[in-house]
Amino acid sequence: MNKYIRIIIAIVVCLGLGFASSKITQSSLYDWYPEIKKPSFNPPNSVFAPVWTMLFILMGLAAGMIWNQLEKQTEAVKKALFFFCVQLLFNVLWTFLFFGLNNLLLASIEIVLLWLLIYETFILFKKIEPKAAYLLLPYLAWVAFASVLTFFIYYLNI
Repeated sequence: MNKYIRIIIAIVVCLGLGFASSKITQSSLYDWYPEIKKPSFNPPNSVFAPVWTMLFILMGLAAGMIWNQLEKQTEAVKKALFFFCVQLLFNVLWTFLFFGLNNLLLASIEIVLLWLLIYETFILFKKIEPKAAYLLLPYLAWVAFASVLTFFIYYLNI
């Protein structure tokens, strides 16, 4: 398979899961989310869609770059892509816990696991293709911020 096709497929998969997550989010944005207490540093809702779109594109680009190393480092690439897929599922799970179930406690716990999975994915990617790993740094930073935000929202709404 052509290396550009792999990258495009990875980006489309990431954007597709992001789109699916947005569908979970939409109903809560109009009824539940506006009613809960949020910290002063909570970004406006209009920030989230463009940030997540860019992050999903960077994630897909990184995953595609790793996928392109499959023939050279088969076992390392398989392990790295496994962790990538798991963290991607945890990303969707957080959305379901927070916006779908409105469970702030479980979302607060799960987002720590998500960040750890992203970090492990970063480490695995770095061993294979450092440039791909660096593309995950904005994602790591955003999820760190989202973790703090989630904990504050949980605390304010206990």
